[in-house]
Amino acid sequence: MITVAFHKQDRIALGVKTNKGILDVQAAAAKDSEWRGVPATVEALLAGGVESRQLLARLTDAVYGEDSLFHPEEELAFAPAVPAPSKIICVGLNYKKHADECNMAYPATPILFSKFANALAGHQEDVPIPAASQKVDYEAELAIVIGQTASSVSKEEALSYVYGYCSANDVSARDLQFTTSQWLLGKTCDKFCPIGPYLVSAEEVGDPDQLQVRTYVNGELRQNSNTSDMIFSCPEIISYISQHMTLNPGDVILTGTPEGVITGFPAEQQVWLKDGDVVTVEIEKLGQLTNTFRNA
Repeated sequence: MITVAFHKQDRIALGVKTNKGILDVQAAAAKDSEWRGVPATVEALLAGGVESRQLLARLTDAVYGEDSLFHPEEELAFAPAVPAPSKIICVGLNYKKHADECNMAYPATPILFSKFANALAGHQEDVPIPAASQKVDYEAELAIVIGQTASSVSKEEALSYVYGYCSANDVSARDLQFTTSQWLLGKTCDKFCPIGPYLVSAEEVGDPDQLQVRTYVNGELRQNSNTSDMIFSCPEIISYISQHMTLNPGDVILTGTPEGVITGFPAEQQVWLKDGDVVTVEIEKLGQLTNTFRNA
């Protein structure tokens, strides 16, 4: 199943991607009382487990002939594909070739940092360039979305706790990031975590450690790699984090970025993101996430 979150009046609504467009779940469920239990938000979908997903699939099939319930994607104002995670956990320096381009040793254990909810942004949403930064960078990343409460899980069982995956951009203000040894300041500026446009359930994706990852800046290919280059695999990341904190449905894990970021270029070739730049993150099976950068 492929879902989206979109702005509808004063709230964020749940949609299902189909060949006819995006199904407005709330509008469809309102047609008949038998659909009263259908999840109408991303949060309800994730909390409801397999039962909620099956019910949503049955609703989609039942109303497929009613064209008025479906919207063209270009008419939607996308919200973050996961609008309200309790945690956004990021893994740093997790691709071999990215570590190589930064002349840094491969970490012995995952390097973890966090972003906060203010950093979330949706597909096609403008990302402000902070006035305090002159070195804003892109980072294409596979995002894992947790579907079941996970605590101290093994690597072997870790993927069974995943609901699905998204494309994400771990936007980073490098000058702020490296002001101190703590990366937080440069990582969680407003809208520095675009995620989407789709939330794709795990069975549609298959092996998350075999996905092509690309980034384009104004149409120019900058990153071109595969999640197989990760130092710590998706199961290893989930298991490691769960040994130290409980993961809840809807929690988002950004798994690191491959080579090709601006900070990996020689100093004389570093041209940082500027007003009007359009960045597209494309991950195999997860669609294209596009954002325009604007001076704050």
